[in-house]
Amino acid sequence: MVTTQVESSGAVLRGSPYRADCPTRRILDRIGDRWTVLIVGALWDGTARFSELRRRVEGISQKMLTQTLRGLERDGLVHRTVHPEVPVRVEYTLTEAGRTLREPLRALEEWSIAHLGDVSASQDAYDRADQPPPDSTDRDK
Repeated sequence: MVTTQVESSGAVLRGSPYRADCPTRRILDRIGDRWTVLIVGALWDGTARFSELRRRVEGISQKMLTQTLRGLERDGLVHRTVHPEVPVRVEYTLTEAGRTLREPLRALEEWSIAHLGDVSASQDAYDRADQPPPDSTDRDK
């Protein structure tokens, strides 16, 4: 169990992600989500507009990008800036808290790249071992 003092209220929060009712589970759900990992990575170098994020994170739908950005904003990891222009320009950037995620998430990204071959080989071996043996009567037909 970890104890944290909340600066704004002075309250003491106790966290243990191994307990089902602990709020840290929601935080882990957020930062462990693949879209979060990719969006934070896309914002490593600074500010980006919605359409730019959508281009950088291939395969994400407009709806999922919107939902993930809203969640990240709610959690204080992304800041959304609306510029009152015609048309309206909206930009996203990592907050100070969001920037602290860069290194841990970059480590995960680098690990996945470094171990891609090993994981792929293991998956192939597992899938081959999971196949039922050929039925000898089928070969004789």
